[in-house]
Amino acid sequence: MAVPVAAYARSHERIVRLCEAGGDDSRTLRERLLGALRTAVGFDAYGFLLTDPETAVGCSPVADVPCPAELPRLTRLRYLTEANRWTTLDGVALLSELSDPADSRLWRELLRDHGIRDIASLVFKDRFGCWGHLDLYRCDRPFSAAETACLARLTAPVTTALRRSRAQTFVVRPPHARLPGPLALLLDRDLRVLAQTPATSACLSRLVPPGCGRPAVHACVYDVAAQLLAVEAGVDTHPPRSRVHLADGLWLTLSAARIDGVLPSERRHSIAVTVEETCPAERLTLFARSFALSPREADVLHHLANGGDSHTVAHRMSLSAHTVQDHLKSIFTKTSTNNRVMLLARALGARVLIARNTSPAR
Repeated sequence: MAVPVAAYARSHERIVRLCEAGGDDSRTLRERLLGALRTAVGFDAYGFLLTDPETAVGCSPVADVPCPAELPRLTRLRYLTEANRWTTLDGVALLSELSDPADSRLWRELLRDHGIRDIASLVFKDRFGCWGHLDLYRCDRPFSAAETACLARLTAPVTTALRRSRAQTFVVRPPHARLPGPLALLLDRDLRVLAQTPATSACLSRLVPPGCGRPAVHACVYDVAAQLLAVEAGVDTHPPRSRVHLADGLWLTLSAARIDGVLPSERRHSIAVTVEETCPAERLTLFARSFALSPREADVLHHLANGGDSHTVAHRMSLSAHTVQDHLKSIFTKTSTNNRVMLLARALGARVLIARNTSPAR
């Protein structure tokens, strides 16, 4: 049944208001957006993932997928599928618009058997990075041209909202926010977990607690391992690494690599996924992207983090001290800070003591 144009307009306005309101964490924001989208276009299942803005590897999913018991397989196939892959999209693409839906390996090998007829794939990216992607699954009919146009109009405001929600996670990390110990998992080629260190499950369950049909292993582990498979298959070139916010300003970096050598035959060539605290340099880069700092502003921030004062930064960047001050004022405005100590404490996740005048004018 056709939906009146006015109904799409009202849905668009409602979603834009949600995006502009701010204040929600990324999970709450996505849940509210999905509720509004369901009213606007309708769908039977979904997968809404944040992504590392540099590597585009998924993390922190909000999902109700058609085959939750097969999440590792679904993730592996999604990363190995070239058709409508989020890393090559610009806006919205439909499975039904492919010359042959079987060109989608994910649909051909899995979703077709679960009654999925169409998939609307959206990517949320801007000049600062790729912030997330969304798959909407439908069983009864393809998405219409009007529905696709409605979704396309939403990519820009949702992108900005996702980036801003990421920026809210950069707070001064309290002393208790520490990793409990070495965190690592061993997976086979089908992304089944072979082994893990004792502290790993407890740590990752803080991202999305297991239960209610969810697997004990967090989906971000499957994503980074699946990206390694995609790189090996020549599907994508981004490194198999993602950075995800755990809690209380603590960011984690997940990386995947092959294990070779003298392991038992069943574990030879398995995939190791390591989890460690995000280093200050990478955290600083994420901070700059999340707050939409310009390249010049990001350079000023990096020099400040390395201990430079205004005159030193000006010399290193071949700028006048006045220009550096202008960049600093813009950075303070964008990050809602008013001095360097506060700025660097949020950016680096720790209280930074700078034995210099920290007023905005310096």
